[in-house]
Amino acid sequence: MQLTLSAIEYTYPGAAAPALVGVTAAFPVGWTGVVGDNGCGKTTLARIACGQLAPDAGALFPQSQQLVTHYCAQDATAPPPTLMDFACAYDEVAMRLRRDLGVDDDWAWRYDALSGGQRKLVQIACALWEQPDVLVVDEPTNHADAAARAAIRTALGRFGGVGVLISHDRALLDALCTQCLFMTAGTGVMRPGGYTRAADQAEQEREFAVQQREQARREQRRLARETQRRREEASRTASRRSGRNIAKHDNDARFRRRLAVVTGQDGKAGRLASRMEARLARADAALEAIRIDKRYDADVWVDAAPSRRPVLLRTGPLTLSLEETTTLRTPALHLDSGDHVALVGDNGTGKTTLVRTLLERLPDGTACLYVPQEPDRAVQEATLARLAGLGDEQRGRVLSIVARLNSSPERVLEGEVVSPGEMRKLMLALGVLDRPELIVMDEPTNHLDLGSIRALERMLAAFPGALLLVSHDAALVEATTSITWRIHRNAAGELHLLVE
Repeated sequence: MQLTLSAIEYTYPGAAAPALVGVTAAFPVGWTGVVGDNGCGKTTLARIACGQLAPDAGALFPQSQQLVTHYCAQDATAPPPTLMDFACAYDEVAMRLRRDLGVDDDWAWRYDALSGGQRKLVQIACALWEQPDVLVVDEPTNHADAAARAAIRTALGRFGGVGVLISHDRALLDALCTQCLFMTAGTGVMRPGGYTRAADQAEQEREFAVQQREQARREQRRLARETQRRREEASRTASRRSGRNIAKHDNDARFRRRLAVVTGQDGKAGRLASRMEARLARADAALEAIRIDKRYDADVWVDAAPSRRPVLLRTGPLTLSLEETTTLRTPALHLDSGDHVALVGDNGTGKTTLVRTLLERLPDGTACLYVPQEPDRAVQEATLARLAGLGDEQRGRVLSIVARLNSSPERVLEGEVVSPGEMRKLMLALGVLDRPELIVMDEPTNHLDLGSIRALERMLAAFPGALLLVSHDAALVEATTSITWRIHRNAAGELHLLVE
């Protein structure tokens, strides 16, 4: 079986530009990766493949109505539609999925209390239990710790249908995928192999295109100079042909002019000029045809300074209730004005609960920028409303930061179709306007493309104020923080925080 998308086009209502432009791709049995910058059309393509959106043009073969399809969205806040059915199922497939993914029997009954990583595991288990013909998973390792990522990789690797993996997790793409569709501004190019192999090919193609464009530009400039010279020569020839400048008694000049007319030499310069203009037009077209993907990534400078208070936050020992029988105990904590702290631990160990508790204890007047794991609809609408209400100068500063974080400012301005990754960047850019003393980010790399993660890493590492970072991304933690608050579970199942 194979799912084929042919010349797919789609534009969201009210959007200035299409989300997809003539995308053609074939998805065989096995896993195909779909990669690209935030807002390039990956999720839109996935929803069309699953029949959740109808394309404006193009076709799917076979049609989605003829297939059992399932789409695992990026956001796992809402319970999966088949959650209760899966919870009551004890067939061989359901039992194996619970075992492979580490899903406890009671998780379905307390879904709202689960961590983001635990919800992801439940979401994927429900999807695989349905055994669809086509399964699309959108950022499946968001919120997942190392153990959960390994379990997800194993479970997805056993899927026997057509799999579409939208992810910025390079290890997962390399482990599962036999081909990758690289999306750019609503178009796509399929390349063989996992992410590393396909990305190497894409970079080689880009370097070759850069060389081609430079050669085409040099040729275009040479032809432009030659065309101008031929035009001037044709103009001089036309002037001589008219005879207006020939002296009254210059019979030799008059003879040469008549001879040129008889032999056809009088029009040669004009014909050569016309040919050069045609060659120049072809060179212009060749230069225009060489497309090189635009890259926005660059360093972001945050106009901020450490707080004048040497200590931003100080607490005594804390005991936090996570569930009916689970508590998290911490020692006395303090956060100095220039500390960069990483809060790490397995899924479900209370990291987000601790962050919210600490935010509530910040002294009044603390300039704090907080970006949560999954901003709810109200937060997203408030963020877009604030952007719309800014003056030209401030809006320009915000969009400049968005661009340096590897997203198109034009797409963000449209507002109606901002992707989760673009929303996260916009919240960060707006917060920078307030010159924060403290930045708190909960799983900041969720939904972000690889270029954006690198730009964010450089920004946070250079931030002069205090930073509290919750993340499973070991590389980001190492590059941006110097203090670790680690939550661990002891042999008795109790949760404790250690300061390292």
